[in-house]
Amino acid sequence: MTIAGHKVHLTDEERARLAKLRSLRRSQRIDPQLRLGQLVADAVAAGMGSWRFIIIQTSLLVGWIALNVVGWVEAWDPYPFILLNLALSFQAAYAAPFIMMSQNRQAEIDRQRAIDDYGINVKAELEIELLHEKMDLLRDQEIVRLTRIIEELVQRLDTRRD
Repeated sequence: MTIAGHKVHLTDEERARLAKLRSLRRSQRIDPQLRLGQLVADAVAAGMGSWRFIIIQTSLLVGWIALNVVGWVEAWDPYPFILLNLALSFQAAYAAPFIMMSQNRQAEIDRQRAIDDYGINVKAELEIELLHEKMDLLRDQEIVRLTRIIEELVQRLDTRRD
């Protein structure tokens, strides 16, 4: 790599990282289409993790219990509400795997983002290193130029004194 006409030395690993990051930046990364199971898992997890679900579920449970307590004579699920417990157990048995699948997929997305962030941080570090080298080079050139100017001024002063 060349900066201001001077060669900058990068290791092979740094060159490979820069090339990879540049190719990632150039390519439009499109997430693969989600499979039906992933869509269902996300929808179930999103639905069950909302206040709307909690309010509806609470209303249904209170209604179920109230109808069975008030209609004690013809109650379809008398106290201790065994049918209600069965329904809730059934719901929990199926909800847990859906939520776990959604969480696992989200964890994979988070892991990939962390890897991408690390790559971006490495690239930023390399770019900062290159900027430091360029600034050092410019400073060295400026020092050389100023030294020459001072030498010329000293020579002029010496010639005037003579």
